[in-house]
Amino acid sequence: MREPAFWYRPSSWISIVLSPLGAFYGLISAQRLQRDGFDAGIPVFCVGNYHLGGAGKTPTVLALAKLLRELGETAVVLSRGYGGRLRGPIMVDPARHDAADVGDEPLMLARTVPVAVARDRIDGVALARSQGASVILLDDGFQNPTIAKDASLIVIDGERGLGNACVFPAGPLRAPLPPQLARTDALIVVGDGNAAEAVAADIAARGKPVLSAHLKPEDASVAALRGKRVLAFAGIGDPDRFFRTLRASGIDVVRERAFADHHPFAKSEIENLTAEAKRDALTLVTTEKDLARLRGSEATRNDIMLFAVTLEFDDAVGLRKFLSDQLFRAREKRFRASK
Repeated sequence: MREPAFWYRPSSWISIVLSPLGAFYGLISAQRLQRDGFDAGIPVFCVGNYHLGGAGKTPTVLALAKLLRELGETAVVLSRGYGGRLRGPIMVDPARHDAADVGDEPLMLARTVPVAVARDRIDGVALARSQGASVILLDDGFQNPTIAKDASLIVIDGERGLGNACVFPAGPLRAPLPPQLARTDALIVVGDGNAAEAVAADIAARGKPVLSAHLKPEDASVAALRGKRVLAFAGIGDPDRFFRTLRASGIDVVRERAFADHHPFAKSEIENLTAEAKRDALTLVTTEKDLARLRGSEATRNDIMLFAVTLEFDDAVGLRKFLSDQLFRAREKRFRASK
């Protein structure tokens, strides 16, 4: 769905009218956060959000997988496969699956790191371990109590923050903020801006690390689009951030088209975008996640360019130390429990 505009505005009559539903939803979600989950037997690091919508979670998973590999770990991403038809458990194979099978994010991630898709997360843990995983990266699921987390790293956008800070459907929060803050082991603030300052200060006051990160466009993508006039389109959690990143990279964005997150592009939509781009001598460009949904369809025959980004941490050494410490603690805890 498209995020309602009032979620990211000051308190409005719509959020006030919906606040009783938000209170009920928040009560249930807060109670779920208190449950003890299943012990996977190996360290589980969860990458999540406090809220619905995009904040940079997928690039964060990729960055953490890379760091874990450098630490000698075998990381397997575990996802529910949102938007895919397969319930799993199944390992994602980019050569065999498409986004309709496993979801766009798992398909995109699987080109870099092993990804297990399972609606039943416990079955997913078993599959990941059968693949030799020494650590599981739980893609989302912070509010889900099924699997016990050894560390939860929460991603927040520095410019958008938490919007009106109300619980769904009155606002974007997936649960009341206090119990979510209490279960946060590290906060990752993506991008500039001061919208996340209050949350960052709270986490820092609890003695937990606050890490800053920025989306860095890949040099090849920037070079391929330099000097071109582009029509940019995206169906992600925050399309505006994609458009801002393009412009910040010196790309001449003439026109924008924003779609809902995980939007299943119809053939006619891509044909219309292609016709518009050709008519006005523009180059079509989209995100890696959107292109994952287009692969394998007739739409990929059209000339659509990819603008790829990676997440870079301002304090990569600090993040590396955090991961090492959490791995040690998780294994020490299980060792002592086995005695």
